[in-house]
Amino acid sequence: MIQTDALHLLPRSVRDSQSEMAEIVLPNDTNPLGALLGGRLMHWIDLAGAMAAHRHSRNYALTASIDHLDFLVPVHVGDLVILRSSVNRVFNTSMEIGVKVWVENFLQDQCEHVSSAYLTFVAVDAGGRHVSVPAIIPETDEQRRRYDEAGKRREIRREHLERRRRASR
Repeated sequence: MIQTDALHLLPRSVRDSQSEMAEIVLPNDTNPLGALLGGRLMHWIDLAGAMAAHRHSRNYALTASIDHLDFLVPVHVGDLVILRSSVNRVFNTSMEIGVKVWVENFLQDQCEHVSSAYLTFVAVDAGGRHVSVPAIIPETDEQRRRYDEAGKRREIRREHLERRRRASR
């Protein structure tokens, strides 16, 4: 339910936004060599990020950007992909969401880090207008580190956007 009252804007903990999803890699998710398509993984990352954004904002949330992605290890048909997401930091109407991706090969009993991503989501109402988002409360050292680093990444994103705007004039 979309809410806009003051109660809706009370700060929330990071744990309230934490989300996890799992996908089994099927043949339709892969290239001719049986490896997971990068675009499919990006789609799953976007979905995992959206879950955390929706949980935190309790509003509609739209993807505004995604940072650089590296694919660290291959993922194959039959593997289990685990995506974990949570809000790193809230600005006003936007949120940085961190998503970490793991591949689990249950036959070999091993789990490896596949990729990590930082996405920016913007909370909107049913008319598409930006709405304020509750502040986030980092409670652990790791959450505080991610909170601080999110502020630095935001400045880098803003500088990059400004350079692109100047270059397009």
